[in-house]
Amino acid sequence: MSNKLAFIMLDGLQYQTAVEQMGYLGHLVEQKIAARYLVKSEVPSMSRPLYEVLLTGTLPHKNGILTNQTVRLSKEESLFHLTKKNGLTNATASYYWVSELYNKAPFVQLTDRFQNDEDRAIQHGIFYSEDHYPDSHLFADAHHLMETYQPDFLYVHSMNIDDTGHKYTADSKEYRGSAIRADIILANILPQWIDNGYQIIITADHGMNDDGDHGGTLNDVRDVPLLVISDKVRPDDYDQVVRQLNLAPLACHLLGISPSKEMIKVELPGLLNQ
Repeated sequence: MSNKLAFIMLDGLQYQTAVEQMGYLGHLVEQKIAARYLVKSEVPSMSRPLYEVLLTGTLPHKNGILTNQTVRLSKEESLFHLTKKNGLTNATASYYWVSELYNKAPFVQLTDRFQNDEDRAIQHGIFYSEDHYPDSHLFADAHHLMETYQPDFLYVHSMNIDDTGHKYTADSKEYRGSAIRADIILANILPQWIDNGYQIIITADHGMNDDGDHGGTLNDVRDVPLLVISDKVRPDDYDQVVRQLNLAPLACHLLGISPSKEMIKVELPGLLNQ
C-alpha cells in the first residue's frame, strides 16, 4: 500500500451494532485483513464536537467546539491543514458541518455544495445538507473525488445511520438495517479503493441510545468501532479500548506526516513502524 488514506466516518454507529450487523467488515476481521478496535468517544457525545476531535485530535474544552450549535471555523490544525502543509492533496465528501469547521462558515447551500480551491484547508469538497442524503450517493461522490483528484487523504462522512437512529432509536430494525446497508456499500466499493492503493480507516463519532439520541456518557453513545486496513497495522480483533484522541495522530502516521503539536502520541495495539 501507498501512504494514501481513505478515512470513512459512519455517523452514529454503535460498536455493538457494527460487530453484530456488518458482515462484510466482520469478514475482513476474521480473515486477518482488517484490525478492529473498540473506541471510547470523548464527551459530549455530540456530532460537531466529535468531528473536531476526530479531525484535530484535540479535546472540546481546548478547541471550544462544545455543541452542535457552535458554528465557526476551527482554531485548530486539522488533518486537512496538515496534509495541505505537507504538500499532499485532500478531498472530502461530507456533511456541511465539516465545511463550516475547516473552510467556510456559515455554509451557503446554493454556493458551497461543490468546493475546489487549492488554497483552502479542504481543497476539494462535495457537501450535503440533508441528514437523509443517501449513503449510496455520498459514496458515489467520494468515488468521484478519488477518481478525479487522486487525493492523498480522502475523508468520507456518512449520515444515514445517525439519521435512522434518531428517527427509530438504536433498538430498532430500521437502525440495524441502516448499518447493514452501509456494510453492503462498503463491500461494493472498498475492494476497488484498496486496489487503488488506499489504506482504510472506518470509525464513528458517537453511538446511539434506545431513546434515539446521544450526547451523554454511557457506553451506548460512547462505544464506537474502529477498523484499519493498512500494512502499518497488524490485523486482529483487539480487545483493548482505544481513546478517540488517537484517531487523528493515527491518520498522520498512516499518511507519513508529522502530527500537530496538539495531538497525543498515538497508542494503538498492533501499530507497526512507529
